Amino acid sequence: MNFTQTNSVQQKKREHPEEKTRLHPRNKHRARYDFAALIGCLPELALYVKPNIYNDDSIDFFNPEAVKMLNRALLKCYYDIGYWDIPENYLCPPIPGRADYIHHMADVLCGKNFGKIPEGPKVKCLDIGVGANCVYPILGVREYGWSFVGADIDPVAITSANRIIEQNSVLKGMIELRLQPQPNDIFFGIIQKDELFDVTLCNPPFHASPEEAQAGTLRKLNNLDPENTREPLLNFGGRHGELWCKGGEERFVRDMVRQSKFFANACFWFSTSVSKQSHLKGIYEALKIAGAVEVKTIPMGQGNKSGRIVAWTYLTTEQQKSWRETRW
Repeated sequence: MNFTQTNSVQQKKREHPEEKTRLHPRNKHRARYDFAALIGCLPELALYVKPNIYNDDSIDFFNPEAVKMLNRALLKCYYDIGYWDIPENYLCPPIPGRADYIHHMADVLCGKNFGKIPEGPKVKCLDIGVGANCVYPILGVREYGWSFVGADIDPVAITSANRIIEQNSVLKGMIELRLQPQPNDIFFGIIQKDELFDVTLCNPPFHASPEEAQAGTLRKLNNLDPENTREPLLNFGGRHGELWCKGGEERFVRDMVRQSKFFANACFWFSTSVSKQSHLKGIYEALKIAGAVEVKTIPMGQGNKSGRIVAWTYLTTEQQKSWRETRW
C-alpha cells in the first residue's frame, strides 16, 4: 500500500463514527463492538475476529458462522443468555436492530402511561413469526421483564426457540410458543378467547419470491464490501416465511391489518416493521379501511439501512384509560 492509499484509509478511519447515533438512546449497542470484551464473554468468537482494512477488529460479515457467533456473544454479554443457537439456513437477525424495535415499543407504551414504561410480566406481548432465533422475546424479557407468546408456522422454528428457552433459566416461564397451523392466518388460531396483549410485534417477510430474496442479499453484500462482492450467500440466513412470502411485505402487512380488526379489543398496540417506504401508502390505506383510531410511524436506522415501525390501535381514549388502569 502506498502513502496515498494509507492516508486515505486513515482518513476514513478518523471519520468512522464511534457511536451509532441512529439507534435508540437506550440501545446497548450504540457503541462500536468491543470485540475484546465480547471474546471475554465468549472465547470461541476469537476464531472469527480479525483486523479489517482500517486495522480495527471485526468479523467477516459474509460468513454465516461468524455472524451467528457474534450474535451468541452479544446475547451472552448483554442479556445473560448462556445458550443460543439456530438450525442451518434459518434467519440470524442483527441484535442491535431488533433491540431498537423493543425499545421503541416501550416508548409507545410509555406515551400512554404518564411517561412511565410499563414493566414486568403483566405486560404481555405477541411476536408474530418468532422464528428459530426467539430474539424479540429474549430482548423484551431481559430489558423490561415482559412476558411473551411467540407464534410461528414452522415446527422446526418452534422446536429451536423452545430449546433456547429451556436452556436459559432467565427465560423459563416468561415465553410461551404456539404453532400456527394455518399459514394464511396471523392472529386467528393464536390469540385465544378473552386473551389480552399489550403489544404485538412482527418482522414480516421482505420479499415476494426466493429470487427477489437472493437479489436483496446480493445488494446487502455489496453494501458490506462493494469491491469484493461474492456469491449471494444468505449470510444472515432465512427461509420461506422468514425472507419471502406470496405478495411480499406489503401484502403480508395489509393482511395483518385486515385480520387485526377482528381482535380490536384484544390488543392495545399492534405493530410491525416495514422495510420499504413505498409500502406505506398501501398500509395506511388498509389501516383507514380497518378503522384504526391511532397510527404511529416510528423511523429506525442502522448503518446504511433505514426502516420504520408502523403501530396502530383500535382503542378509544376511554378504552385506553381503562386498559392502563386495569393492566399497568
